[in-house]
Amino acid sequence: MSQTPTVNCPTCGAPVEWSATSTFRPFCSDRCKLIDLGAWASEEHKIPVSPDAEDDLFSDDLEPRH
Repeated sequence: MSQTPTVNCPTCGAPVEWSATSTFRPFCSDRCKLIDLGAWASEEHKIPVSPDAEDDLFSDDLEPRH
């Protein structure tokens, strides 16, 4: 018999069963899910990149300025 794994909610730290019945996993509730979404939207959470990375990605899309 296997035991259902448990993870901690990224927002509040409450234990959450990792199963199909856990609707908001890895979050414990819709509230915690929305708090996390708001943190990403307000740029409290960011994925670190080098400052020039965006320039390298899009430098060929536009004509150079004269």
